[in-house]
Amino acid sequence: MSTVVCDGKQSPLILGRTIFDYADEMAIMVPTSCRRAGRCHECVVEIQQGMESLSSLTSSESFLRGDFRLACQAKIESDKLNISFLPLRRRPKILTVSSSNRTGEIDFAVKRHGKTVTLDSVPIDDFRGHILGIALDLGTTTVVFDLVDLEDGEILHRSAFENPQRFGGSDVMNRITYDAGDESRELRRSVINAINGETAALSKRLRFRRQEIYEIVVAGNSTMRELFFGLDVQSIGQRPYKSVVELDYHAGRRAVTALEADAIDLGIVANRKARVYGLPILASHVGGDVAADLLALNMLTPTPEAKMLIDVGTNTEVVVTIGDRIVCASCPAGPAFEGGGVRFGMPGYDGAIESISVDDTGSALSYRTIGDVIPVGMCGSGLIDLLAGLRRNKVMGPKGTFDRSPNNRDLCVVPEFEITLSREDASNLAQAKAANYCGQFFVLRNCDLNPTDISWCYLAGGFANYVDIRNAVEIGFLAPVSKDSLVKAGNASLTGAREALVSVEKRRRIESIVTRIEHIELETMPDFFDVFVEGCQFKPMPESVHS
Repeated sequence: MSTVVCDGKQSPLILGRTIFDYADEMAIMVPTSCRRAGRCHECVVEIQQGMESLSSLTSSESFLRGDFRLACQAKIESDKLNISFLPLRRRPKILTVSSSNRTGEIDFAVKRHGKTVTLDSVPIDDFRGHILGIALDLGTTTVVFDLVDLEDGEILHRSAFENPQRFGGSDVMNRITYDAGDESRELRRSVINAINGETAALSKRLRFRRQEIYEIVVAGNSTMRELFFGLDVQSIGQRPYKSVVELDYHAGRRAVTALEADAIDLGIVANRKARVYGLPILASHVGGDVAADLLALNMLTPTPEAKMLIDVGTNTEVVVTIGDRIVCASCPAGPAFEGGGVRFGMPGYDGAIESISVDDTGSALSYRTIGDVIPVGMCGSGLIDLLAGLRRNKVMGPKGTFDRSPNNRDLCVVPEFEITLSREDASNLAQAKAANYCGQFFVLRNCDLNPTDISWCYLAGGFANYVDIRNAVEIGFLAPVSKDSLVKAGNASLTGAREALVSVEKRRRIESIVTRIEHIELETMPDFFDVFVEGCQFKPMPESVHS
């Protein structure tokens, strides 16, 4: 008998049932706010297997492409094949770690004066019992936010879920392309609905009213931020790769690259006078998430010490500060280390192998999964461990060839669960790694520095908090900086968003540094191609980037 499977749970396949019916049966959370009528577009699921057994796309699903369906619309019409699906709003481990410590003085935009709530000293509401704000890290892969008490700055709750925009592509360039089509509003709609759904659930659990949310600060890369605010993102996808906001700024039509809007105009359920503030774009793809990083890591004050930030994600950003200089670059790494383009790659959810050691055949000697459950794939930190182990045991050559594989194409990494790594997987990982390599290489060289000249190297974002540093350096994923200089900063973007939420002064400070930013367009470097090819090899970056 054929079955329907989701997150390791399975049930017998029955004709006529919808995917939503099975989600209910398996206690899998799939959001909806239209009573499964296909109007809210919230119940998007990814069909991993058995798409052929489902009914044709309905008119409600016209915005979807590829392997995505609305759970309420997808009916089972054939029992010939097994069906496997996943919801888009899973709970990740990877991006939730951040510092809970505040730095500097509290300087709220929202304040209480007796029974009156003010925003920028203007009365906006009567005190209802709470004054709340949200610090939001809007990532390409995951969304994380802190619910913050705006009277004392304390974190009341942290939420994290997969960015439901994944149906529009796993990286920003694909989402830009998607947003150019007829369904341009769907990406923004999906993430706004997800946030509203999360705050609705929190309000019941923590006993507050959403009308008590008065301000939201958003940290996101240039594409994610503009999509969130409902702006046209097409200019970001083509030369000179700048947001319409950044173009207006350089043309003198805007004073800052930060954004402000009323929450009600964005469709966010909060106080009717609530404000949404988007942290400023620094340069091109180096967006508000990096601005938040710099705030969180106190990298804005000029020092003689060289400091380096590497924010790893589908787009990796590299920033070096030394003296008065701030030099940055964005690296289009793609989604390989977050699960895209690798058959058994996946984000940091339960069942992902997050660390692994291998023997001289490429098979696992030991591994650890997130959630301590059976493995279903490998997340970024596990993939780095695997690549380094294969190189160390001479199973894989520097160019990603499997020297001990019978066909030089596939390795069975965890035989008991049939988890493999293919030559194509290794090639996709090599290109993603090369993008990271190039960003670090050229920013260092532009600053006339070598890796060992870095006094502090901060690793932020994504899986950086879980990466084995030795392995990352061995395969050239990280520059060979001094081990003593490395600091795992966790989700610095979330920390920085929270810093901006509780301090107007810090917002103004980060807005002002845009004039000091030196941005390097990697592809314009005369030797970019040569360095990229070198970076595709699984070997360490040279200790000198000037030879």
